[in-house]
Amino acid sequence: MRIAIYSSKPYEKPFLDAANADAAHELVYLDARLSTTTADLARGAPAVSIFVGDDASAPVLRALHAGGTRLLALRSAGFNHVDVAEAERLGITVARVPAYSPYAVAEHAVGLMLTLNRKFHRAYARVREQNFALDGLMGFDMHGKTAGVIGTGKIGEAVCAILRGFGCRVLAFDPVKNQACEAMGVEYVPLADLYAASDIVTLHCPLTPATKHLINAAALAAMKPGVMLINTSRGAVVDTRALIAALKRGHVGSVGLDVYEEEGDLFFKDLSAEVIQDDVFVRLLTFPNVLVTAHQGFFTREACEAIARTTIDSATGFDRAGAAGVPEANRVSTRLLK
Repeated sequence: MRIAIYSSKPYEKPFLDAANADAAHELVYLDARLSTTTADLARGAPAVSIFVGDDASAPVLRALHAGGTRLLALRSAGFNHVDVAEAERLGITVARVPAYSPYAVAEHAVGLMLTLNRKFHRAYARVREQNFALDGLMGFDMHGKTAGVIGTGKIGEAVCAILRGFGCRVLAFDPVKNQACEAMGVEYVPLADLYAASDIVTLHCPLTPATKHLINAAALAAMKPGVMLINTSRGAVVDTRALIAALKRGHVGSVGLDVYEEEGDLFFKDLSAEVIQDDVFVRLLTFPNVLVTAHQGFFTREACEAIARTTIDSATGFDRAGAAGVPEANRVSTRLLK
């Protein structure tokens, strides 16, 4: 089966090629992002694979369908960039990678915490310039601090385990409690209580209508002064303008972001020779207590192998038996939006 792979990057190809060795699909690598203007590149391909920055809105899905596409295979767990209802109406099966490596994202989130706390990035830059002064580099013991984890799926669970290992008190919020988290001593509390008590708040929830701008001006005001906020979930869970306002007045102590709500025009590209036009993002970068990474939380060898393998397996199952051939756990439908 021919698979058009949008937003393909050089680091992905070896993993996808290896996963496809036995399946022998025709993989067509496209540098372009999927959009209304690039959808025609997939004409004649029964399957299309996309990443988080691609556009799978209703007009794009209609264009893909007109070109013969019947499977949309996401190389991600999140599917907020897909109009799932329109895909169902068109008869396009949507598959995702529900779990690749929760440890990859969890470890990255905790890495952001440690870097912001102990100022590793600033210390590295100083020593490179032969400046060995410690002024401004003081952090705090993680042991004994209270961390609030919003979203306790596989990634949130892994974060809880790491933080419990540091000796943190861990509070959690999720509509569905994770028994594994409870067994390790995690306390489920209402959001208001989590905000009020947490020294660190870390986000691991999907982007849905209910979680868009979950972290808004009111939520930030309810957090402890000096709170550390970490987001490795989806950018739009945080209202960036409200976050900037809270940073300016000193209420938020530090921020670690691996995602940004308007990242589609920025991340996964080399813009070092260009002037960034997103004034909100540029303003974020001016704060010395803000650390931004470019959506690399997933980026480990194990995760890339799992993403490639699951993507190819979904395509193989679909090729053999249609939608029924895609594992139930991988299929995306409107029921997941409820």
